[in-house]
Amino acid sequence: MTFSKSLQRRQALKFLGAPLMLPLGGTAVGSLLTACGGGDDSTPAPTPVNFVSASFTGMAAPSLATPADMAKTLVTSSLAVKLSDDSTQSFSLSYAPFFTTGDMVPDGKGGTILAGGYVDFAGKPIIDTSVAGKERQFFSDCPDGTSLLKVEGAKVSGVKGNTVFAVVQFEYTTWAQDGKTDMYGRLPSPIAVLTLDQDPATGKLSLVKYHNVDTSPAMGLWITCGASLSPWGTHLSSEEYEPDAFTIAANAQFKAYSKNLFGDETKANPYHYGHLPEVTVNADGTGTIKKHYCMGRLSHELIQVMPDNRTAIMGDDATNGAFFMFVADKEKDLSAGSLYVAKFGAGFSLDPAAAGAPITWIKLGSATSAEIKTLADTLKPADIMDVATTDPADATYTKIWFNGAPQWVRLKAGMDKAAAFLETHRYAALKGGSMAFTKMEGTTVNVKDKVAYSALQNMQKSMVKGNSAWNADYNITIDKALNAGGILAHTLSTGQKDSAGTAINSDWVPSITKTLLIGEDITADSLGNTANPDKVGAPDNLKFSEKLRTLFIGEDSGYHVNNFMWAYNVDTKVLSRIASMPSGAEATGLGVVDDLNGWTYITSNFQHPGYWESIHGVVKGTLEPLINANYKNRFGAQVGYLTSTATSVKLGKIA
Repeated sequence: MTFSKSLQRRQALKFLGAPLMLPLGGTAVGSLLTACGGGDDSTPAPTPVNFVSASFTGMAAPSLATPADMAKTLVTSSLAVKLSDDSTQSFSLSYAPFFTTGDMVPDGKGGTILAGGYVDFAGKPIIDTSVAGKERQFFSDCPDGTSLLKVEGAKVSGVKGNTVFAVVQFEYTTWAQDGKTDMYGRLPSPIAVLTLDQDPATGKLSLVKYHNVDTSPAMGLWITCGASLSPWGTHLSSEEYEPDAFTIAANAQFKAYSKNLFGDETKANPYHYGHLPEVTVNADGTGTIKKHYCMGRLSHELIQVMPDNRTAIMGDDATNGAFFMFVADKEKDLSAGSLYVAKFGAGFSLDPAAAGAPITWIKLGSATSAEIKTLADTLKPADIMDVATTDPADATYTKIWFNGAPQWVRLKAGMDKAAAFLETHRYAALKGGSMAFTKMEGTTVNVKDKVAYSALQNMQKSMVKGNSAWNADYNITIDKALNAGGILAHTLSTGQKDSAGTAINSDWVPSITKTLLIGEDITADSLGNTANPDKVGAPDNLKFSEKLRTLFIGEDSGYHVNNFMWAYNVDTKVLSRIASMPSGAEATGLGVVDDLNGWTYITSNFQHPGYWESIHGVVKGTLEPLINANYKNRFGAQVGYLTSTATSVKLGKIA
């Protein structure tokens, strides 16, 4: 018996889950679901129809002609899938949220729990008392890094289809209820596991259970920003802008954090923060967390582990930040390994046609997480090094650049390991790393081409010739600031050696850096944009889809009135706008899963809608009441994913 052509076509196209099943929900299209045709065994088998490529048709940026579109997550883009018989299937896309923060969502025990709610070290709600008579638990307006995954043997009550999970972290909350009290970095970041019911027929995801991960084993979490899914299925979190241990006594933000976490403004130890947390999801929809202290204490934003399960490259969201790499001793285990910082040679350019700058890697040290945790528990900053902010006129000090300004440091005897892993920025500068970048954010990898990508939210200060944060020896120089930022591409190579001539035990080492995409600063247009809205503006989140051959880009821009999500096809070089966030909101939570039970998903969140800056002067009066109505007076934000508005066909995996 042979299958009819339509069924042969459907089976051969096992690729994207639905139309992209982003879950592209909907019922199956009849013609592709024909059972089997007639004929006998002598009938020649039809020619298989295979997936060839996918492309996005972009959408226009919203305008004040339709203000409601500027005040919500807008998705009017589409996806076209080309097949080997030269036919094309096209699917219109839309956005589906799991929840708005501040909603009461199911806790899996027959009750409800506050989405994005803050708790202290003991798990008790942290209460916002800024408005008398309206006391309530703090909840975040800033969901960020999200990982969509499955766990073998998962079983959670209430799931009718396939059990899948999402881990979602909440970076911060912007304001207290009074709208005046700045809460940035003053609350311990929550992190949650969502149990999702995946409809096997449509790919639709429905929230069944929300579980707060107990972060006390990690000493609480500090400003969790971007995240990635490890190759072994864990959620790799982040702690951004590590608190400076040398000035901690005067740090009101960190004191408030400590007070809210521990009930004591002096109890939190700065050396416990600025590390890499990892969340493991359990089969029952709960999660556990551990913090890796051996991957450098820096402004972790979003790391990417290579296919070898050992090599990780790391963004560093700082001024005078660097490009870092960690090589684990064992596969699927980040608790021990070696830390490196990049030293760039000449050739850095914003011209994508330029040859690029070569990279030499300086080894900073090797350690286990346990031994660095012990050092963090016991050492004070002055035990590790001396730091001066003015020239001490002492030859035993070395001038470095740190957080936008010169400093002078002197390492204490025997403190190299402690400095490498607890004072990573200062030590990397001391050892000759190129501490040149501003806000190097998301990282991701294109495995087929062996290319990694890094987003630079902007190119300012330490990258700009003549700036007080700039150092010519770092070999990263541009003539003037580019606020709109851009994306770098790193060639990944085998057989690399570090600066001491020792072989680096990895086949995935960045060796050359070039520019892939850049934005464009402009004089403010009629809407208020100060970066070209048809190019990337302050790119932040990055994720790459091997199946779609597409680099997805989320913006964190003070230069676009609405921040966008982009899809850049690395073969066709076409950049397509595929989503627009509410005005004033950052595009966060970007994630791509090529195959989750046969479906492909793109996750997307946003944070702080209606965060008004100078560029919003034209639109604020019109949009503020709309955003207030949509998102709990700007205290709420959403966690969700892209889906399809059209009836869809499950394509499944590539044949």
